[in-house]
Amino acid sequence: MSVKINSLLKQWPRKAVVVQSWLNHQGITRQLAAAYEKSSWINRIGRGAFMRADDQQVEWTGGLYAIQTQMQFPIHVGGKTALQWQGYAHFLPLGQEGSSVVLFGLPNVKLPAWFSQYDWGIQVNFFTGNLFAPAPFLGLTTKMIEASYSMTLSAPERAIMECLYLIPQVESFEEAKLLMESLMTLRPHLVQALLEACQSVKVKRLFLFLAEKYHHTWFRYLDLSKLNLGKGKRVIGDGGHFNAKYQLSVPDRQAIYECEGQSFF
Repeated sequence: MSVKINSLLKQWPRKAVVVQSWLNHQGITRQLAAAYEKSSWINRIGRGAFMRADDQQVEWTGGLYAIQTQMQFPIHVGGKTALQWQGYAHFLPLGQEGSSVVLFGLPNVKLPAWFSQYDWGIQVNFFTGNLFAPAPFLGLTTKMIEASYSMTLSAPERAIMECLYLIPQVESFEEAKLLMESLMTLRPHLVQALLEACQSVKVKRLFLFLAEKYHHTWFRYLDLSKLNLGKGKRVIGDGGHFNAKYQLSVPDRQAIYECEGQSFF
């Protein structure tokens, strides 16, 4: 048994969760996993999910690793959380008690029960949808966690659009402004592709409005003629102030005035 468990632990990333289906591929049956648990080699965190006993604890990223890599569910870190992990939201809390994380999945995808029911010490906000339906995996990237395992998350170009998608129900317009202001080095070719694939008129108009407001250099390389910005007005939040160019009402009068070259009210 010791030879087999030692071989298993060599393949098991530190501070990562593994699921029974992955153990099966390593030749570890449910009965053998139960024996390892009884011998205090591994700890069960939920039905069919385990952590190494010598890790003492695992973070939500270790659970997400199993979901993405072993279960291969189309779920990724997105929105504000993805921006935080890539250093664009240093003014916002990350991984602190009481903070939250944002995960996105394709339609009809659910988080496994063991992940949803485990106490990660944070609030997990999970959203499903087809915001970029023609290209659902466009703008996703990977990031190493403690040189042990990687997770899939939205690149900044996609993450900010996901953040805008959650306004005003989850995210605030004020926070979105701060995030957009920090995004000075977005890749215009990826921004263009994401805007063309984006299914939300609200997101596209908000994105362009804020990008123009902050005079980002990459904005001038976008071809707005290729974008479907829909018809009619869009209202974001309460107490709106109208921007004529993008037919957009936002809850910040100053933001309207600061947007270059606009007609106001």
